[in-house]
Amino acid sequence: MKASDLLVQCLETEGIEYIFGVPGEENADFMMSLESSSIQFVLTRHEQGAAFMAEIYGRLTGNPAGCLGTLGPGATNLITGVADSNMDRAPMLVLTGQGASTRLHKESHQVMDVVEMFSPVTKWATTVWHPENIPEIVRKAVRLARTEKPGAVHIELPEDIAKLPSNKTPLPVRKFRRPVPADKIMDMAFERIKAARRPLIIAGNGCIRRRASKQLRLLCEKTGIGVLSTFMAKGCVDMDSPYCLYTIGLGAKDIPSCAIDAADLVITLGYDMVEYHPKLWNSSDDKDVIHIDFLPAEIDEHYMPEIEVVGDLAHALWMLNERIDANGGLEFDLSQQAAVRRDMTEELQRHAEDDTEGFIRPQKVLLDTRQLMGPDDILLSDVGAHKMWIARHYQCHEPNTCLIPNGFCSMGFALPGAIAASLVHPDKRILAICGDGGFLMNMQEMETARRLNTQLTVMVWEDGGYGLIGWKQSNEFGRQTDLSFDNPDWVMLAHSFGWQGHRVNNSRDLKHTLETALNESGPSLVVLPIDYRENLELTRRLGEMTCPM
Repeated sequence: MKASDLLVQCLETEGIEYIFGVPGEENADFMMSLESSSIQFVLTRHEQGAAFMAEIYGRLTGNPAGCLGTLGPGATNLITGVADSNMDRAPMLVLTGQGASTRLHKESHQVMDVVEMFSPVTKWATTVWHPENIPEIVRKAVRLARTEKPGAVHIELPEDIAKLPSNKTPLPVRKFRRPVPADKIMDMAFERIKAARRPLIIAGNGCIRRRASKQLRLLCEKTGIGVLSTFMAKGCVDMDSPYCLYTIGLGAKDIPSCAIDAADLVITLGYDMVEYHPKLWNSSDDKDVIHIDFLPAEIDEHYMPEIEVVGDLAHALWMLNERIDANGGLEFDLSQQAAVRRDMTEELQRHAEDDTEGFIRPQKVLLDTRQLMGPDDILLSDVGAHKMWIARHYQCHEPNTCLIPNGFCSMGFALPGAIAASLVHPDKRILAICGDGGFLMNMQEMETARRLNTQLTVMVWEDGGYGLIGWKQSNEFGRQTDLSFDNPDWVMLAHSFGWQGHRVNNSRDLKHTLETALNESGPSLVVLPIDYRENLELTRRLGEMTCPM
């Protein structure tokens, strides 16, 4: 067989189900080999959309999908989505073509060092220089992509290498248990938790793995310790549980932050520093911290853990639960955490009876949306001012039911991500919420959604400008630069792509319109005028907040 056939066979052996992308001349042999395989190739309208689709597949399944581009501009178009996936810990395979190896040493059409470009935003990037190496390269790539913490890996296949013959066969897939923490360090962590009066958990991205979420919930049931979730950890504990203290991550002090102020011990679980920098919750460097994660703590002056428990997170939590049971349970003073939950629950209901016309408050949109979405349905947030409102006001019952980009934080993420989510979970309601700026960055994937007949809804919050930048400029400078732009006729745009289209201008009509869209066959677009006067009002209210102790 030729090398491109071998590469496809190796990917099949690894259980790769989807490759999203835009092919080119330099990966033509690979595309011919892929045509007769069990792997489904999804043709996208832009490579960036392909990378976001692969990212969401990885986040939802824990297994990598491929995103594909040709050399040069195809590869550079992929890189934003690849960086987003890698920083948000989603497994991904990045597959690019390259010019013939005989012309890579000199100036040549579309040739650039793609591997060097991808190296800073992947766990590993390599070129196939010999077809005999393909089985080892693919086995290593997939294993690295899946290994905690997951991320992106890149394989480049030059066009002449793809044609060479090979007698190799795929390597068998063997999965191994991850390293677990030592009993001695777990005993130390347990004794420190036992000595605390007001411990608190900050749950990060690692906690949305199913096994980790299960053990975390058992821990909280046994102890009552409250959990603050980062944006990416939503749903690690059920929003209706008394120990759910909702979400942290805004740049300003918020009601949930009061629980950190009162805590005498902070236990971070699966926490990445890019999710919510410790300077924002430990600025005085006076918090005792236990770090429990797959990897050692990042070095930072505001994050110097007293104890580090390194190893499989779910197993570490299981070990902790075993010690709690053997001790006959633990007792703490959690009255202040209960007050935080009560106050934030009231905050989430403040605008339940809104009946505004012409503009709709973000709080009302998200309250109605939460009531329509089932516990296992999936909401994806793009990046913009709406992301801050979703992070604060849209709470979850289950892990991976609110997908927010929070490390690399790229606009244009939600529409292509929703397409992948609908492929993984065709039985669930899929809703993407975008700003008018972010949605238009990858709107070409509307055609992909229609061609695949995906069942999804996109909600666009229209304010005619880059609202998050304006919010931050107003906070810092008291004024904004010119951030405004014009928009298309949204309903006409939807119809031109074969989508259903809806515009809703009044609060009272929102819930019915959204429910109609969610129940329609095929993709639907819902557009509403958002009342972003609430941005500065929230800033004012948070600036006046004090925490009762």
